[in-house]
Amino acid sequence: MDSSNIIINIRKLVRHVNLESKKIQKNYGISIPQLLTLKYLQDKVDFKATHGEISRYLNLNNSTVTGIVNRLALKGLIAKEQDQRDKRVVYAVLTPGAHQIIKDSPQLMHDELSEKLSHLTPEKISQIEQAFQLVIEVMGIQNLEANPMLGSEEEPISSK
Repeated sequence: MDSSNIIINIRKLVRHVNLESKKIQKNYGISIPQLLTLKYLQDKVDFKATHGEISRYLNLNNSTVTGIVNRLALKGLIAKEQDQRDKRVVYAVLTPGAHQIIKDSPQLMHDELSEKLSHLTPEKISQIEQAFQLVIEVMGIQNLEANPMLGSEEEPISSK
């Protein structure tokens, strides 16, 4: 049995992710995790969230999110704001410039995929999930952190 089609299909997926990442970086000057952070903040009350909230949303560790937030702050897309009641709590807050980037940015691949998957039957979803789980087990990468659509060296790939 020839497994080359499986490898080719995995390469297609990886290439698609890399092309999307390069396109976002080139057109908007930010990484996909940075764009996901901006979109997350846009949906929050008062356009702000703590590092912990962002970490949970992106499924990334706090130090990685600190790097993302710091880079966005340097670009003027977010501001850091201390909680008035507890000075230890710092919020990342969208700036007006971030709203235009969010508005102009395309639908991300994982949003598009989620939409398309929502139209499949539960049986088809289960089949896809089982197939991916098997590939992950065969590769021995069950403990690899599931970073959101990486394509930049900014966010390290690490295991939890």
